Amino acid sequence: MWWISTSTRAWRTRNRPLPSGHLRPRSCILFALALGALSMVILVAFVNTLTAVLTFLSLIGYAVVYTMYLKRATPQNIVIGGAAGAAPPVLGWTAVTGEVDPHALLLFLIIFVWTPPHFWALAIHRRSEYAEADIPMLPVTHGVAFTRLQVLLYTLLLVVVSVLPFVTHMSGPLYLAGALLLGAGFLRHALRLMRSDAAAMPAFGYSIVYLMGLFALLLVDHYVPLIRSLLA
Repeated sequence: MWWISTSTRAWRTRNRPLPSGHLRPRSCILFALALGALSMVILVAFVNTLTAVLTFLSLIGYAVVYTMYLKRATPQNIVIGGAAGAAPPVLGWTAVTGEVDPHALLLFLIIFVWTPPHFWALAIHRRSEYAEADIPMLPVTHGVAFTRLQVLLYTLLLVVVSVLPFVTHMSGPLYLAGALLLGAGFLRHALRLMRSDAAAMPAFGYSIVYLMGLFALLLVDHYVPLIRSLLA
């Protein structure tokens, strides 16, 4: 299987159980199918059918469309495949409410726009491994300078998108202030990356903290009125 054989050439993943040969592809596929089938049964029986359907589409989108096709078909693999990675907030929302709300789609949009600058920073650092494995990541096909610019542009777009929960009255001033501070930090890393490849991994690391912080702010901001009422 090409997605297994090429992964053994990547230093970042070569020690994982499947590329290293500790697990057999057939066993992994059977285990994954069993987990997938069990998850569908659980979601339909104990959550709701809509969540089960959306989860199945996300699973197929990531495991099949992205991993088996997009990853080697286009340097925009991360952009297109990011839809599957951005699905969890929507799935959580539908699990609780039974419907797809515009605010859930806004959370989807935040992660969707966050994915390219997050992963392309890593791709810049690991570009030689992607080239060796013949995976057309953006720094391999279009060069590092072009990828740096895309990271910066997507980061700017992300800052704008991250403000939308406040604009749509989904969150309040606490979230807005935190989102702008986190966005300023991300922009600083993106600008540093424009000057030096050495900033790639710090930018990648910060992107993880950024997303965690943004969603933590959404959670805290949601409960601010409740906390105020209890203290009043």
